[in-house]
Amino acid sequence: MYEDEILIEDISVWQTQMFTVNNPQHTQQKQPLLDLIYHIKSQQSQAIESEVAPTAKRALYESNLDLLDQPDPAIQELRLFIEDMITMVASSVNQEFWPEGAEAQASIVESWFHVTEHGGYHDTHSHPNCSWCGIYYIDAGECALEDRNGINRFYDPRHGADQYLDAGTAYLNGTGTWDFSAVEGQIVIFPSYLKHAAMPYFGKQDRVIIAFNSQVNFI
Repeated sequence: MYEDEILIEDISVWQTQMFTVNNPQHTQQKQPLLDLIYHIKSQQSQAIESEVAPTAKRALYESNLDLLDQPDPAIQELRLFIEDMITMVASSVNQEFWPEGAEAQASIVESWFHVTEHGGYHDTHSHPNCSWCGIYYIDAGECALEDRNGINRFYDPRHGADQYLDAGTAYLNGTGTWDFSAVEGQIVIFPSYLKHAAMPYFGKQDRVIIAFNSQVNFI
């Protein structure tokens, strides 16, 4: 059809990467973490102790933003593990853009728990003043992906990318969202600009997570 060879180059731009990792110590750490979380919860003077966006949350308890600063051994072990995982993630995504030989280290700058009760949810939001965020599912309760019970929903950051869909744009996610199953012991790591929500949760058992924000700096 064409006399000369045609070369079409595939250029991927504006890629958003998310990562999951299972905590290998989850079985041993789960109960000590739950004990600490419920102890702190019992001492709170209000449901949203952080006082961050209380009207965006319903039927859940949120701690202050220093949970992983607690001296508890299980907390400190978990913090080191998460910071190592974020460092690996940040390095894999960014190392080719760093100065030659540069190394970086992630530090958790904010961390808190959510204890979500029957009918609880957290409206759509993103996390400022950090680069990588995460959610650690301590106890998934009765969360289920098939009926979207208590799952985390992430929103396509390419606003308007799917405003028109035909055979030429079928590769785009037509819904503009990605629903994430709550898997006990799993940590989801994602860039801070991604808007996300905790969808309404229904169950007799609490849904318990630890969330965190991090910054990554050169050593």
